[in-house]
Amino acid sequence: MTTASAVQLRKLGRSGPAVFPIALGCMGMSGMYGPADEPESLATIHAAIDAGVTLLDTGDFYGMGHNEMLLGQALRFFRERVLISVKFGAQRGPDGAWLGYDARPAAVKTALAYSLKRLGVDHIDIYRPARLDPNVPIEDTIGAIADMIKAGYVRHIGLSEVGPETIRRAAAVHPVVDLQIEYSLISRSPESKILPVLDELGIAVTAYGVLSRGLLSGSSKNGPGDIRNRFPRFNTENQAQNQKLVARLAEIAAGKGITQSQLAIAWVLAKNPSIVPVIGARTRTQLGESLAALDVALTSKDVAAVEAAIPAEAIAGTRYDAHQMLVLDSEK
Repeated sequence: MTTASAVQLRKLGRSGPAVFPIALGCMGMSGMYGPADEPESLATIHAAIDAGVTLLDTGDFYGMGHNEMLLGQALRFFRERVLISVKFGAQRGPDGAWLGYDARPAAVKTALAYSLKRLGVDHIDIYRPARLDPNVPIEDTIGAIADMIKAGYVRHIGLSEVGPETIRRAAAVHPVVDLQIEYSLISRSPESKILPVLDELGIAVTAYGVLSRGLLSGSSKNGPGDIRNRFPRFNTENQAQNQKLVARLAEIAAGKGITQSQLAIAWVLAKNPSIVPVIGARTRTQLGESLAALDVALTSKDVAAVEAAIPAEAIAGTRYDAHQMLVLDSEK
């Protein structure tokens, strides 16, 4: 596997830091995909750091704060070796229900205070609203984070799942280093309108869902607590259709002597040097397989051949349920 010293770092936009070309997404370590093994989660975070990973992604609503506390425990002696990206604003009830979003300036600062405490750190490297709050101008939200940068509690501003107009309005208030958005071989909608705006403004992409929540890797749902039970692509009828596409991906990967997961990650890496895949590995085995994608060199012909064999329009089902697709700013 490529060593940390041999990889070429990727810069997060014109104003952001350079990071290892693959980031670790920690959401799945707090039960979003079914029960998680905490000792293995900690070992996976440490293995990622040892491998050279420098960007760790979390959200204050993952496991009702559990994910931040887990990271805080894992980073007790490693804080200076990593950058922490935190999403905020999602409102949840004691039963786990999703209640909406709150990105008012006071809420921004309150959420930040609690995240700093749970993480056990004095600053967060990239702070971002998890979604656009339709009741709050994005200028107000970004302005509040900018205040926290001036106060020393935040280093950089990021965005998540917003569209071109919101990106432009946010960037007019303060430099934005990256947009976090779902982007994969079968989730390619950002290519038409969003990615060109990011290129114009010098904003990077931290791409989540690179494996389409395990669909491209052949992962199965893990009981009633698995968030994928709510995603259309994983219902019985759609999944049967989608597995045909996944089989094509596996066939191409086998021809290259790699796994389908590695091919899917390598495809994203090859699309643009300003994209950093956020890999949701929950175990050291998954992490190792994902990082090995850095050794896969795809030519432009390879990329085109993969896209022709697995066309995004052939996927059955949307990436979120109908309600979420309706309210996502990035889908408007």
